[in-house]
Amino acid sequence: MIKNIVLDMGNVLLSYDPHVILNKVCETEEEKQLILANLFESEIWLMGDRGEITNEQRYDLAKEHLPEELHGKLKECVEHWDICMLPIEGAKEFCHSCRKAGYQIYVLSNACDNFFEYFPKYYDMDFFDGVLVSSTVRLLKPDARIYELLCSRYGLQPQECVFIDDLPENVKGAEAVGMKGIVFTGDYADVKKKLHEIM
Repeated sequence: MIKNIVLDMGNVLLSYDPHVILNKVCETEEEKQLILANLFESEIWLMGDRGEITNEQRYDLAKEHLPEELHGKLKECVEHWDICMLPIEGAKEFCHSCRKAGYQIYVLSNACDNFFEYFPKYYDMDFFDGVLVSSTVRLLKPDARIYELLCSRYGLQPQECVFIDDLPENVKGAEAVGMKGIVFTGDYADVKKKLHEIM
């Protein structure tokens, strides 16, 4: 019996698209690609999500790989990338419908320390029965240990959980520890249909 809905944050509850800030601060496609490769798609980004460095420290490491004339634009990207974080259409309504149906609702996100700055702008943290962020526990999805930690911390049985994430590999990670999984493709009507089938 399913009792718990576990949601990813990025591109499930809030949109995540680094091109929003890149398009705002960069003048050429080359600049965008350089910052994208050396920040958002680099090991430095993952270090932040693993809690090994703060979001601010990403700048100090990434600037070593970029020409000095891009340091100002890099700094803007590090400090303001979260302007892209806006609620996904239908997400809040879905959460409230799950609550009304009697499910407990949790968030499990790969995110750096400033999660706690932007997320509460759009969602009441107290609405959720639990929130687990990778940077606070030094683990990243799809590592089995982060799903197991979520369950142990909040007293959940994996077989009673449905995990929803936009990345198939993260859903597979949840399924590997016994959860049911749904890959989010941008349509909450589809999620509701799949959830009904699981039930």
